[in-house]
Amino acid sequence: MNGGSMSWRRFPLSLVWIVFGCAANAQAGWTISEPQTEPSILPSIVHQHVVLSDSSTGSQATLDLAKFSAKSCRLRLIDNPAGTDLATAMSRAGYVAGVNGGYFDENFAPLGLRIRDNRRYSPLVRGRLLTGIITSSNGTTRIIRLSEFARSSRPVTALQCGPFLIDRGQAVPGVDAKRTARRTFVATTGDQQVALGCCSDVSLAQLAAILVGWAKDSKIQRALNLDGGSSSAFWFKRKDGTVFSISEQKSVRDFLAIGPR
Repeated sequence: MNGGSMSWRRFPLSLVWIVFGCAANAQAGWTISEPQTEPSILPSIVHQHVVLSDSSTGSQATLDLAKFSAKSCRLRLIDNPAGTDLATAMSRAGYVAGVNGGYFDENFAPLGLRIRDNRRYSPLVRGRLLTGIITSSNGTTRIIRLSEFARSSRPVTALQCGPFLIDRGQAVPGVDAKRTARRTFVATTGDQQVALGCCSDVSLAQLAAILVGWAKDSKIQRALNLDGGSSSAFWFKRKDGTVFSISEQKSVRDFLAIGPR
């Protein structure tokens, strides 16, 4: 992990989701220390770093999020057939923040629906984990189930992944509670606030518990797991031009990135 120079600040609650910034307790015993927040070059995009602990098990986790308004920023899918690392891809294209994207097969081909700049280049598939789609178009970003996706729809950006972690503000039952790994995810609220996040080693059930503990006050409606483990990566460019970065451990096929509209 390369954090660069650290210059954390406290910000008014209007700049962050209240419970991402101030919740004292989370579900399943998770509690958070006072979070640290820093701005990007765009006022509507911030990075938040949170340290959490579970008093019932003694477990600890760290959470990094790039939070933004879909009304003022644009979520983009970056296809990465050459296997470029996230940091290089973000810097080259001038994005503000990004994470790794979805699953891919042994031939480095994307698994599941991919739409980039209105062009569909990978089809929708049915799979045990591939239960959701993140779509973005015309100032609206949504996480939807496969049954909610109309094949005739034309989003600017779409990426299929999963499993679902939160639906209607509640943890989705049945996600794996045993295997721990680094995780990345995307979460949305009812008022078009979006977070791209990366969490240190936790199970999917633990990640859902961490997020759902904030769901009511932060208005999180849905959260979708992205490709995790050695694929997990997070990148954020601070207002002063320095970078906070968590590097992937292997090449990944695509990235989700945030930039101006």
